[in-house]
Amino acid sequence: LGGRAVGVSIGEEIRCGGPTLEVIVNLRASPFAVGRQVLLEETLSGIARDHRVAIASANLVGGNDDLIFDGRSCAFSADGTLIARGSAFAEGIVTVDLARPVPQAVAPDDRAPESEVWRALVLGTRDYVHKCGFTSVLLGLSGGIDSSLVAAVAAEALGPENVLGVLLPSPHTSIESIEDARELGENLGIQVQCIPIAPMMEAFDGALAGVFAGLAPDATEENLQARIRAVVLMALANKFGSMLLSTGNKSEAAVGYATLYGDMAGGLGVIADVQKAMVYRIARWLNAQRPVIPGRVLTKPPSAELRPGQTDQEILPPYDILDAILHRHIDCFESPGEIVAAGYPAETVREVLRMVRQAEFKRRQAAPGLRVTDRAFSTDWHMPIAAKSWWQ
Repeated sequence: LGGRAVGVSIGEEIRCGGPTLEVIVNLRASPFAVGRQVLLEETLSGIARDHRVAIASANLVGGNDDLIFDGRSCAFSADGTLIARGSAFAEGIVTVDLARPVPQAVAPDDRAPESEVWRALVLGTRDYVHKCGFTSVLLGLSGGIDSSLVAAVAAEALGPENVLGVLLPSPHTSIESIEDARELGENLGIQVQCIPIAPMMEAFDGALAGVFAGLAPDATEENLQARIRAVVLMALANKFGSMLLSTGNKSEAAVGYATLYGDMAGGLGVIADVQKAMVYRIARWLNAQRPVIPGRVLTKPPSAELRPGQTDQEILPPYDILDAILHRHIDCFESPGEIVAAGYPAETVREVLRMVRQAEFKRRQAAPGLRVTDRAFSTDWHMPIAAKSWWQ
């Protein structure tokens, strides 16, 4: 091409050897995972330098089901210098002279994990909703951190006028949670509706009173609340032609801390691949840009509020410990013995991994979730339901 020997490679083929070339045009559809761009650019730079060949690598942009493609097309001179990079999570055209080994059109790129994941979620949500034929979404607003972040993503992705937040308070919902949910709605400029579920809870209790006679209340009644909320949310979604967004995070999905056919209901799990600690980090990062999530949401103990005084830590270990154990097991393939050897309590490790194994049937029935790590349950985790653990 123009007197130069040019080769075309597809995706990972660029790592393979081949004939002597002056330029390689690399066409990629490399899905986003947080932190991956640094490794990609280091790899391409090394290939260019080692083989003395200029590289122009063009990547796909947009969302396709759970996968998100972040663009960031880049070019390297034959000495390995990054001379051009396209914008992240946006389409664009970059013009570069491959013969000039100096930076020419390198778009700035915020590599902070919070920024990367936020932009990925916004792009993934926008494309998924629109490609599925929807223009509006709705979600339940609990006044907690997860639904607050999902609402913020939805408002950014689709415009606040296309987002409906629904408060579904029960007798166990605190006044503070209702206030926080309403404040969030005002800050985001989204529509907000409030539908108390106490009358529906009473109807179910009455209908089941005879069958449940003599049995003490337990998780059954708690799960009923979540499923009542799902019925109401799906009714609204059907009536208004909107997609229901699921608000569960990766930590909850891992251990099954969610109600099947309840809060797991929806057409898209926006933060299904985001651990609880990262949810808080993104929320704080977002508030530093423009305060939208009420401060109390970031400081109060997380709770499903399905019974008086309930907190997540009645069932789960502190989220920093839980997330660390889950990361070692899911992302690093570590066995219980290896995790315990790293300093985590043996009883806690065994219980967490038991919950992970037991929740497999729930995850199989969850809404598709946007993938932002290298080990998402939707794409990268393939475990049988009826089987012993792989480490046994």
